[in-house]
Amino acid sequence: MYAVTVLTLLLLFAILALSLNLITGVAGQVTLGHAAFFGVGAYTLAYLTTEAGVGFGPALAASVLAAGVVGLALGAVSLRLREDFLAIATIGVNFVAVAAFLYLPYFGGAFGISDIPRPAGPLGFFGLVLLAFAFTAWLHERVRASDLGLALLALRESEAAAAALGVDVRRFKVTAFALGCALAGLAGGLYASYIRVIHPEDFGFPLSVTLLAMVAVGGMGTLWGPIAGAVLLGGFAQAFAFVQNYQLFLYGLLLALTMRYRPQGLLGRRP
Repeated sequence: MYAVTVLTLLLLFAILALSLNLITGVAGQVTLGHAAFFGVGAYTLAYLTTEAGVGFGPALAASVLAAGVVGLALGAVSLRLREDFLAIATIGVNFVAVAAFLYLPYFGGAFGISDIPRPAGPLGFFGLVLLAFAFTAWLHERVRASDLGLALLALRESEAAAAALGVDVRRFKVTAFALGCALAGLAGGLYASYIRVIHPEDFGFPLSVTLLAMVAVGGMGTLWGPIAGAVLLGGFAQAFAFVQNYQLFLYGLLLALTMRYRPQGLLGRRP
């Protein structure tokens, strides 16, 4: 049963990594606050199922919608910023989200929310997460192969050149940001239901750094790169749980080494 738990968590990490890859790897928008949208999805499902009596299916759909709407609103405001300034702004978003989870009375404060219902046993829930992962991978590839994906790839290489060719820079960037956030909400809702108890610190800045490391180490802009990064770093976290206090340092070091010696990631290609 331990293996099922590890595989379920790795699949959730893979969904998160793919959702971030749409924003950072495909659209070229560096964000360091993606864990915030994971948390929005988790807290939405947790609150609706424990306090409002909503069933798992509608609550999971609400998790996706809530994270997507928050991403759409924040994207419309923050995506006017570029590169380093955007990354700094998203760090602030992550801290604001954690503070909201901690201090708003609806979310249980530091104790979080517990007794979150799970609709199936570990094996059944693993099948559900596997289905969600397959859907995310399929959607990721559909987007990359679509006109939207081609426009995003053009934006990643040069906003000025893409705009000169008639690409609506703002609309495409906000669309990619909202879509990535909605998929993070899907992972968050599934995570909350599987773990059954969530706390604000589960969605803090260290997780955002870990997710970015997964995408960068595996290979930005590809399908298998973020998945490989999620399996590699997620597996590392499980195998070396005894150095948990140093994991953020190790992930940061790995990210720096990857950018220095293999910036395209393990499975990426040089431009």
